Amino acid sequence: MTGRLADISARLEGIRQLGTVVNAMTGMAAARARQAHHQIISVDSYAATFTAAMGQIMAPIATPPVRLSAHPDPALLVFCAEQGFAGAFSERVIDAIGEDPGVRNLFLVGTRGKAILAEKEITPVWSAAMPSHSPGIPKFADTILRAIYQRIDAGGIDRLDALYTIWQSGVPTVARRRLFPIDLASLPVRKGDALLTNLPDLALISSLSADYFHALICNVALYAFAAENEARMAAMSSAQSQIERELTELAAIERRVRQESITAEIIELSTGNRASREAASKS
Repeated sequence: MTGRLADISARLEGIRQLGTVVNAMTGMAAARARQAHHQIISVDSYAATFTAAMGQIMAPIATPPVRLSAHPDPALLVFCAEQGFAGAFSERVIDAIGEDPGVRNLFLVGTRGKAILAEKEITPVWSAAMPSHSPGIPKFADTILRAIYQRIDAGGIDRLDALYTIWQSGVPTVARRRLFPIDLASLPVRKGDALLTNLPDLALISSLSADYFHALICNVALYAFAAENEARMAAMSSAQSQIERELTELAAIERRVRQESITAEIIELSTGNRASREAASKS
């Protein structure tokens, strides 16, 4: 009985320690998601500055809409989970790829997704790990852009979409966004006084477009980073609920076993006393 009680107490302590780890992971995920959302606001403001500038430069320019190739060679930039304990985060994104032709030119972010794709015998043309902290994403976006530009220069792709997860009303949703080519004709045109520039309009627009492209990459990467951490928070919340149930059940078992142990000791003492009295009376 004593051994069983010791085993239950040891298991209770182990589960309590696991609960401490889960709480710590939940706190870290919440802090990272919150920081990423603050950065999204900054990146969106940054991108809006470029769209406004390009719109004002383009006001007097007749820019035709983007015309895709008659034989397009699309590509996908896919964001999966980098770390574990995020539920079916990566599986959900990969399922959204389906039979998309862009899978032939797949740029993948997230080592968890790479393992799943390997099981499906899909090999990305480029892959990388997501930074562990969101302040590293702007620099990471430069790395993604270099890989994309190399593929574009080699004539490998003529358009690029991003697949990533956003968290809406507590539910993860896979979003799709066109990143390249940038349709300049769709940008809001701002009319006003002509700008004083030191570069030809088209050269300036090309330079601004590159910065805008970088902002788009940062935007989707931050959304994916925040969503992964929100998925981890949800998984940890479920784990914490399970831990609390197990602690309640084990605490009840511990009380019962302890009571049984006390009862057994009382019975043993009572039996011993009775035997002593009977032995004394016989003598």
